[in-house]
Amino acid sequence: MALALCLQALCSLGGWLSLYVSFCRLNKHRSYEWNCRLVTFAHGILSIGLSAYIGFIDGPWPFTHPGSPNTPLQVHVLCLTLGYFIFDLGWCIYFRSEGPLMLAHHTLSILGIIAALVLGESGTEVNAVLFGSEITNPLLQMRWFLRETGRYHSFTGDVVDFLFVALFTGVRIGVGACLLFCEMVSPTPKWFVKVGGVAMYVVSWCFMLSIWRFAWRKSIKKYHTWRSRWSEERQLRLNGHLKTH
Repeated sequence: MALALCLQALCSLGGWLSLYVSFCRLNKHRSYEWNCRLVTFAHGILSIGLSAYIGFIDGPWPFTHPGSPNTPLQVHVLCLTLGYFIFDLGWCIYFRSEGPLMLAHHTLSILGIIAALVLGESGTEVNAVLFGSEITNPLLQMRWFLRETGRYHSFTGDVVDFLFVALFTGVRIGVGACLLFCEMVSPTPKWFVKVGGVAMYVVSWCFMLSIWRFAWRKSIKKYHTWRSRWSEERQLRLNGHLKTH
């Protein structure tokens, strides 16, 4: 069983690495980070779809059955995601592209997935955490791509930012708190799985504080821009230089 899990994780790692190499060859004019973020975007979309299917359709429900035995589909998805996180953590360390918080997030994710696979249980809540963690990922990558292509300061950029902040606050912080509570009060999950859940939630709050600071600064900037534009238009109307109907 352990050998089969290792083979699945290694195949996943090889698959994500191959996809990255393919993107690098197809997009030779783009940076390595551009191609890595394409892989991240692809993983985000795939993991959201698979984890949503497991949580909402295949079951079991993570809020009522934390610590339950892993299903075959849960095992496959966890191995698929484990390979991705190993790839992305290695890439981040090699290129020194991320700070300690993101490295801590990836490390905790890897340890949590390995724990669920080795124990043969708690895949239900780990899959739920995967869904909550990845649901904002495509939006995060879209923000970066918009910046790189000079299209961030637009209505599209504002919509992406709003959805990112709203989903992060509502899902990772709001729903995440409910999931963590269910995990902590349930007698079934192992104590170290609960500790890992608390650690992941603390990391989410660290991200949240940074995101709220960004959202506040952007809101203030937008407000001052609007006030300045409104004052200029009002002055033009008073001076008779702007026609009104």
